[in-house]
Order: sequence, then C-alpha cells, then structure tokens
Amino acid sequence: MTVQPTPSWPLATEHATGRYNMLLLVTWSTSEAYGPGDILEAYSGWGIMHASLVVERMAKTRALSGAGRELEGWFCNVVKEA
Repeated sequence: MTVQPTPSWPLATEHATGRYNMLLLVTWSTSEAYGPGDILEAYSGWGIMHASLVVERMAKTRALSGAGRELEGWFCNVVKEA
C-alpha cells in the first residue's frame, strides 16, 4: 500500500529495505526509506527532524482520507480527528 503525503515523499509498505508490511517514508529521487524515528531533512528550510514529524508536517498541507489518514496517524503515533 502506498499513501502520498506529498508527490515526492510517499509512505509505502512495499520497499526492499522494509520488513513485511513495514510502513516507511520513501523519497522518489533516491528511493531511500526512513522509519518513524529516522532523522532527515525532507526539504531545505525545514531543518533536520524525525521522519514522523516530517509526515505530520506534510499531512497538514494535504488532506488524506480513510486508510491514508490511519497510516499517517500510525506512522506519527498521533491519533488524528476528522
């Protein structure tokens, strides 16, 4: 399953570095995958932060629904209200 918080940074369960159904944040440009606790700088100007905070920030700019919101909430360890 793949969810698109942004076009260039999907959340995906199908990635070579992940275990079966492990949800990862992946960058299309390099195919590098990050778990919720990994540190990265997704975009210049955002600064360095945990991948879970990156996804939370991305989700604020793009309305996810249904399974996408559930996956984003799990990745961020945050329960989102509709």
